[in-house]
Amino acid sequence: MYYRAVMRVDIITKEYPPEIYGGAGVHVAELVAALRSSIDVQVRAFGSDRDEPGTHAYRTPVELAGANAAVQTLGTDLVMVGDVAGADVVHSHTWYANFAGHLASQLHGIPHVLTAHSLEPLRPWKAEQLGGGYAVSSGIEKLAYENAAAIVAVSAGMRADILRSYPQVDPARVRVIHNGIDVERWRPVENPEFLASIGMDPARPSVVFVGRITRQKGLPYLLRAAQLLPPEVQLVLCAGAPDTPEIMAEVQELVRLLQQTRQGVIWIERMLPRDELSAILTAATTFVCPSVYEPLGIVNLEAMACGAAVVGTRTGGIPEVVADGVTGRIVPIEQLQDGTGTPVDPEQFVSDLAAALTEVTGDPERAAEYGAAGRERARTEFSWGAIADTTRALYEELTA
Repeated sequence: MYYRAVMRVDIITKEYPPEIYGGAGVHVAELVAALRSSIDVQVRAFGSDRDEPGTHAYRTPVELAGANAAVQTLGTDLVMVGDVAGADVVHSHTWYANFAGHLASQLHGIPHVLTAHSLEPLRPWKAEQLGGGYAVSSGIEKLAYENAAAIVAVSAGMRADILRSYPQVDPARVRVIHNGIDVERWRPVENPEFLASIGMDPARPSVVFVGRITRQKGLPYLLRAAQLLPPEVQLVLCAGAPDTPEIMAEVQELVRLLQQTRQGVIWIERMLPRDELSAILTAATTFVCPSVYEPLGIVNLEAMACGAAVVGTRTGGIPEVVADGVTGRIVPIEQLQDGTGTPVDPEQFVSDLAAALTEVTGDPERAAEYGAAGRERARTEFSWGAIADTTRALYEELTA
């Protein structure tokens, strides 16, 4: 009760339950739940009204209904700013909320903390989706990062990316606080009836992918690598929410070609509830994260908590989560330094990815050992309670 009496933190976010489509939304929801046991947290989220106490929703101003998506975002941010009055700290998540956090800090004279879930300079393909709005989002992010009282990087890899992308930022203001996982909610689930309904055979080795259809997730590389896998290996794709029609068309064509040459290629485009996704991850021989850009990857923690081995790319924060040879395998990648993360040698990356997946799916006993070790690692090293304690300590430091 002591903290609740003296500290109020306003968390600003685009995503919040039930409107979640990516890892940032999962992060915010779990962090808020953990923080509320000790401090007053007011959530200010984009979208429709929520019933949760202490949670406030904000819609795009009607005057901006026809504006560029980036401009709509800034309009929503402006509506939030006045309501932050009375908070001790404002904490924003992703560029969508950074503008509101920055202005609230200036208007109300309070520290602005922002958590870096991704960086606009390292996602140049977003220009395909946002057009000129990408320049707007990039400028807003730069403004916020260079003025925030503290920046939370979700991995050491992300911290290095921040300092490289924004050299004006004082390194002392960038703290590493990892993402977390609730291993009570994410746990092994047996559901043979559901698996049968989607056509997944638990008796066959399988590779599972979960993620949005966006350049950073590397799905086209995985689909090319799948052509090299042994014929008995199933591929289960839980993939939707494409960034652009172009990448959706590319993925559709690659999946079509795969389905012509091998059996057991399953594509689920709808957003799955946690129990169904957990059942797929539990049945997987291995989960795969072929990303070319991944600050940490909560989805890797979700897979580990469900007891799945993980094969991931050596990029961003993935090697900080997946212990090579202990909880899965790490795939080497040499990347262009132009912000896209594109492999220098795409064919080599595809070959190395296929080799790692073949190795793990070909040894189910070792894969099960990886999975058991992964769940234990998720439980002991990535708990939300510890992450909330570290985050609260940062708030206290800034308001002392």
